[in-house]
Amino acid sequence: MKQPTWGTLASRYATEQRQRKLLALDGGGIRGMITLEILLELEKQLKQELKKGDDFRLADYFDYIAGTSTGAIIAAGLSLGMSVQKLIDFYVAKGEAMFDKAFLANWGHNFYNDKNLTKELKTTFGSGTDLFLTNGEFKSLLLVVTMNRSTDSPWPITNNPFAKYNEPNRPDCNLKIKLYQLVRASTAAPAYFPPETLQWDPDDPEKTFVFVDGGVTPYNNPAFLLLKMATHPAYKLEWKTGEDKLLLVSVGTGASPTPGVYGNFINTLKSLPDNLMYASQVDQDINCRTFGCCAYGAPIDRELGDLVLPEDAIADPKRPKRLFRYIRYNVDLSQEGLDDLELPHIKSQDVRQLDSIKFLPQLRQVGKAAAKQVEISHLGPFV
Repeated sequence: MKQPTWGTLASRYATEQRQRKLLALDGGGIRGMITLEILLELEKQLKQELKKGDDFRLADYFDYIAGTSTGAIIAAGLSLGMSVQKLIDFYVAKGEAMFDKAFLANWGHNFYNDKNLTKELKTTFGSGTDLFLTNGEFKSLLLVVTMNRSTDSPWPITNNPFAKYNEPNRPDCNLKIKLYQLVRASTAAPAYFPPETLQWDPDDPEKTFVFVDGGVTPYNNPAFLLLKMATHPAYKLEWKTGEDKLLLVSVGTGASPTPGVYGNFINTLKSLPDNLMYASQVDQDINCRTFGCCAYGAPIDRELGDLVLPEDAIADPKRPKRLFRYIRYNVDLSQEGLDDLELPHIKSQDVRQLDSIKFLPQLRQVGKAAAKQVEISHLGPFV
């Protein structure tokens, strides 16, 4: 059996255990622009604090980056060493093309044609880029969450060379899948885009699977999943846990519960993916705040509050320690939430939808306001 290899990342990963830093990015369609504005501020503050030059990238800081749906696009770009600004430019320039209306003949199946989305992903990530670390293109580990509709199971795909299904000699090795295809599979939101069909083993037609958006799995917020895949022995990384050993930063695309009841068929189809994404992001967030030491996060609900530990409590040596340090950045997209951000001119219904492409400037304003949450002190001993 061929031994796993870290390739060009050996000096970083094939070493003794050290502090590890995880970044998890939610799904949410074009609302990924909110995520990007938050990440832009985080990148800026890290560059200043670490005294790095203009070539500093979030992949230099975070060891493992996960994303679902639009978060998968961002995570893939970051993992390849792209700057946050480059990804913002991509969303601004290509957002309208990616959400190209489906032809009338396709109406009733999907709202959008996937050809432009596939084209832009192929151009951005390369038509030949696979997941092998030996190609030298990746600057960090990557996790992409998608949903295998053929087996009705979530499929989290990683380029961790030690993962069971990443053994290079396997005919169905996950690492052989092209990056743009994997990201396309993760972004195939039901009713919005057609599913993505991939033949996992080129010599076995029975291993041809249909994939849809990872946002319809429990992992639209992939934070707790990423934690498990970084630490559980089954995934063979087994990174050490501890509040001073493991950091997890989770970034959302906006908290967006859909008000009212389901109306007509079309509105129901458009609401369901967002409803599922909202429910799963809250559950994953609660898991992280329960098992991790939460240094920052907005209130979850009136019963739980925010579960944030104040710094004096975090520093208390008598307090039972938790598995990791946790930070959650997100924003409330209700009208009340937008008013609190001093953005009353922006209407909630305009920025809640996954395809609010004509309101991209407003989404950027929301993202910039949300980015004011970011403080380097939240990272504690990891800077």
